[in-house]
Amino acid sequence: MTEITAKLDLLRGLLAVHDLDAILLRRVANFAWLTDGATGYVNTAADFGAASLLATRDCHYVVTSNIEAPRLEAEESLHAQGFRFQVEPWHKSGQALAELTRGLRLGADAPHPAASDLSADVNRLRLTLTPAEGERFRTVGRICAEAMNAAIRQVRPGMSEYAMAAALSRETQARGAQPIVLLAAADERIFRFRHPLPTDKRLERYAILVLGARKFGLVGSISRLIHFGPLPEELRRKERACAQIDAVFIGRTRPGARIADIFQAAVETYAAEGFADEWQLHHQGGAAGYLPREFVGSPTSDQVVQAGQAYAWNPSISGVKSEDTILIGPAGNEILTAIPDWPMIAATAAGQTWQRPAILQI
Repeated sequence: MTEITAKLDLLRGLLAVHDLDAILLRRVANFAWLTDGATGYVNTAADFGAASLLATRDCHYVVTSNIEAPRLEAEESLHAQGFRFQVEPWHKSGQALAELTRGLRLGADAPHPAASDLSADVNRLRLTLTPAEGERFRTVGRICAEAMNAAIRQVRPGMSEYAMAAALSRETQARGAQPIVLLAAADERIFRFRHPLPTDKRLERYAILVLGARKFGLVGSISRLIHFGPLPEELRRKERACAQIDAVFIGRTRPGARIADIFQAAVETYAAEGFADEWQLHHQGGAAGYLPREFVGSPTSDQVVQAGQAYAWNPSISGVKSEDTILIGPAGNEILTAIPDWPMIAATAAGQTWQRPAILQI
């Protein structure tokens, strides 16, 4: 059974459960999920792409305009996957879909006229990755790590945050992935803002780069910090505390564990390390996949970890952060965005020692 056949079976299972005839997938994430990572968008920031997918009980279609159809046919292998093309003139958007779905009981992955909203159901289907998706995610993780390592080692005092972000974007694009989250901060901005969009501020001593990069529809996340000159003792204390909290997140994210319990263990570690309230200043990350976060973990999360899922936890204490993307295997967790030559901190949690990234000192 091919990957797409298995996923179509899952979708058709939803049709049976909800007594529907067809399901429409309009979201970029779901387009990539069903097509083995095909790109159905033009605007990288868009939630809805330039093509949609429709699965009935016995057929599957790609619905798009005459602008997009040639590329989707020539470069995205959708014909080989068995999709039937329904192409409409660009100036008659919606006509082909209306004709295809006339008289059908329809479900959709987003609000759509006369359709049942199955968005939550489809989101759950995306969470557990196939072995092939795991292999693709390894490629994404390697690209993220290589791009981050190359970019942050170009950082020097006097560079603007814009220039640092540009270096990270360039290194990511050069490796075939798209940076869809790109953050950079220098010096005091690292302490003030958890989501520092780059500015023209110039670096004196301390910088952070944050990357969310997409390839095959999958999004890897990574953060790293660099400091010029001796590291102040307060930063050293914070980086070690953050590494320990991250180790707890990673070590406890195992099949069968409840997200709420993992989160509670991390909150207790924040307190034990002397930073009890810091977790409330920023979300701590959660499941990864076809979105930077498929869901964000919280004290009330009722999800249960399964083998084959990916997570990107991102604990932070004002001025420091630890973030990598991990894949949950049956026997252990794999850090997909590890940088081999990066300075590390050993932190023990759940009976295992994890190497977590330290601040790079120059």
